[in-house]
Amino acid sequence: MNTTITKVDSYCVFGNPIEHSKSPDIHRAFASQTAQSLEYTRKLVEPDDFTIQATRFFEDGGTGANVTVPFKQDAFDFADRLTDRARIAGAVNTLAKLEDGQIIGDNTDGIGLVRDITQRLKWAIEGKRILILGAGGAVRGVLLPLLQEKPELVAIANRTKSKAEELSVIFSEYGNLQGYSYNTLPNEPFDIIINGTSAGFSGDVPPVHFGCFTSETVVYDMMYSDEPTEFLRFAIDMGVTQWSDGVGMLVGQAAESFRLWRGVEPKTQPVIDQLSEPA
Repeated sequence: MNTTITKVDSYCVFGNPIEHSKSPDIHRAFASQTAQSLEYTRKLVEPDDFTIQATRFFEDGGTGANVTVPFKQDAFDFADRLTDRARIAGAVNTLAKLEDGQIIGDNTDGIGLVRDITQRLKWAIEGKRILILGAGGAVRGVLLPLLQEKPELVAIANRTKSKAEELSVIFSEYGNLQGYSYNTLPNEPFDIIINGTSAGFSGDVPPVHFGCFTSETVVYDMMYSDEPTEFLRFAIDMGVTQWSDGVGMLVGQAAESFRLWRGVEPKTQPVIDQLSEPA
């Protein structure tokens, strides 16, 4: 009697810390929804071990991987090839093995953010004044897709002005950007304010002028939690009535990774609803 063993494609998410990651839940939900057979695990990576762990994963038959903090730059360096959006972002959050064995690196964070804002939340970006807080890798990874939606202005505010100005120069050919420190940020209203810092994890809130908010301003925090983040609480105190955390971005970037890997586009709303249910 012959027994045929069917290989199940293997995926993972690399990070440190990683035990909190919702990626396995998200991708398993996508697989169930689209009738795909795969396995998806978390992999804790020690500092300086990313290349070793990623090489081992793909040599052992791994098909694709997501990459979270603090290894997106390591993944950028690890990839044999890069998509344009990964190259411009300078960071990789998605790796995939091609038929020729090469590893391609992509960045799906920005498209996840833009689709969540424009498709799920129905907030227009074109022609709007956007303020984005922070100038780290999370912000750099989303700037190109944001600028491709043709906002009037993207103002980048950061504690260190030079980092914000550096991003404004790097992305200047794609749209109208200005870089500021929090101290030099004009006390003027914005249509959309996006928090791209992780300050909320320590209970801090970026020092944004009250005048940047109006009752019409919509606010997005790229972080997510079971309760409104510290920054969203601050925005609500400023009179904001339309706001969202980053759970939709999280699911959206995962959906784009899944599409790249599997060739099918999963529905995000059922998974967002699932993650948003009380524990």
